[in-house]
Parts: sequence; structure tokens; C-alpha cells
Amino acid sequence: MRSGLHRPRRRFGQHFLHDPAVVRRLVEAIAPVPGEFILEIGPGEGVLTQPLAASGAHVEAVEIDRDLAAALDVPGVTVHVADALKFDFARLPAGARVVGNLPYNISTPLLFRLAEQGSRLRDLHFMLQREVVERMVAAPSTPDYGRLSVMLQVRFRLEMLFGVASGAFRPSPKVASAVVRMLPRAEPLDRGAPGFPDVVRRAFSARRKTLRNALGLSEEALGALGLEARLRPENLAPEDFVRVARHALSNRC
Repeated sequence: MRSGLHRPRRRFGQHFLHDPAVVRRLVEAIAPVPGEFILEIGPGEGVLTQPLAASGAHVEAVEIDRDLAAALDVPGVTVHVADALKFDFARLPAGARVVGNLPYNISTPLLFRLAEQGSRLRDLHFMLQREVVERMVAAPSTPDYGRLSVMLQVRFRLEMLFGVASGAFRPSPKVASAVVRMLPRAEPLDRGAPGFPDVVRRAFSARRKTLRNALGLSEEALGALGLEARLRPENLAPEDFVRVARHALSNRC
């Protein structure tokens, strides 16, 4: 990275990591090895890019800010000037690893896009707003459990690794952050349930209603699924939503 600090741009949600201790801890969590492929989303000023590349891994980066992309001068690193929400993740080699410090304004749609390619990836490590990570890893019947939890947990095993204080960034955000590890499941739980995303969306649009009212499930259907009529969407595990989607599909056939 050339000398001089980049002025953060609000429209890109830029908050640059600058705490060396956090960078070291993040690199230790990723544990890069020579020869593997790593894609970094939003390299910013390159504080993570440099140690990743120094490990001997093949590193590519996606950066939407043209000025940052031009200034990112790390030997051996290919920089794609692109919007991560439009980047073709299907072009990544099998076993690729994905890392990044994701801005809040694109985190959910980007995570959903990456979930579509989960089976091709080895793992993902992201720094996000802590409240987003807490929603990702939340268990059923807890306040943070919702659509994001279910949609990601059917594709990944998720673990919040550690929190990051706002002072680790420039400028300091108003909220704390956290690092999450996402390990793709060998077999996605929602395979064979094409209506699953719609079921989850409808359920959490009426999360306080009972399943019968939220999803229009009859008493007969609830009985066949082994679900109690008093349950609400927030009480169901990801596997339960998959069963509901498969039941709906079988009834249409």
C-alpha cells in the first residue's frame, strides 16, 4: 500500500482496520498456508492483504473503491475493481477461502450470495457488526434468531470467534464488531427443498404468529410434521423449516 491515509467514503461504508493486534489474531484464525486460494472482499488499505500474501497463499481481492484498488500495491495480489454484490463467485476454484471486513449495508445480501456457492468453498472468515454475527449464530427461541440465522445455518456451521472494539477501526464505528467463521456443510440441509427460502421469508414476516397463521399450516399438516400448533417461527430449528418446505412441495406434487 502506498503511503498516505485514504479518506473513508461513507457511501461504501468504509471503516479501516488499523489495530495490529486484531490483524494478528485474525490471521491466526484464518491460518493461511502456501499455495491455497484466498479471496479477500474489501481489502481497504491492505492491512490483512499483506500478511495473507506473505504466507505464500494465492491472494485475490475485490475492491469497489477505484482509488483504494489502485493504491493496493501488494506483490502477487490480483485486485478486481468490482462490486462484491455483482462479483461472479462461481469462478472461484473449488476449495477457495473467502475473508473480509464487510460493511453493514451489504452484509446480508452478500452472505446470501456466498451461501449459494458454499459447497465450492473451504471456509469463510468475516469481520462484521457484532449484532449481525449474533444473529447469524443465534439458536432457536432466542431474541436474535431469525431469517438470517436459518438461511445461513442450513448451509454452514457458524462460530463467533472473538469481538473487536470500535477503536480498532478508522474512523471508529458507533457499534462493536466480531469475527465469524463459516464452515460449509458437506451436504446442505435444504437440498431437495426448493421452496425453503420462501417458507423462511414468510415465516419471519409474521414471527410472532403461530405456525398455523404464519404459514397457513393445517392441524393435519402440523401433526404430520410433528410440530405443536402453539409454536411460532422463532421456535423452529433450521431442519424444521426444511421439513415444512418439503411437506409443502410433496403436497403440490
